[in-house]
Amino acid sequence: MSTVYVVTRGLLSLPALLLRSEVSTKAELLVLRHKNAVLRPQVPRVRYEPPDRPWLAALSSPIPRHRWAEIFSITPATLLVWHRQLVAKKWDYSQRRRPGWPSTATAVKALVLRMATDNPTWGHRRIHGELTRLGHTIAAPPYGTS
Repeated sequence: MSTVYVVTRGLLSLPALLLRSEVSTKAELLVLRHKNAVLRPQVPRVRYEPPDRPWLAALSSPIPRHRWAEIFSITPATLLVWHRQLVAKKWDYSQRRRPGWPSTATAVKALVLRMATDNPTWGHRRIHGELTRLGHTIAAPPYGTS
């Protein structure tokens, strides 16, 4: 289906939803509940796709937990797992860049240690200068240190 079609159909059905009477809404809910009760024994196991899971997890929150077994075709434990996964994705910062300088290559670290042991009188500023002269780019030493 075209995305434009789906969006247009949704926008056109919005006034119908807003103007629908409460009796009509309750009747539709009763029909859907009866349909669910009839179909549940006929289908051995419903497999929800990953895009469906956040919707069911989000829609479960206003419903009391003792009614979840009647409404959903999955166990309450599964709903709670999906909800935890949803929350964990929201607060996952592993993809974000860490602050600070980029890490120094292992070869450059080894070179710094070798220069420091070979030249014990050199300080960090001298080693940094020599590495810069050799073409290695590393972080500048902090100001105010000697």
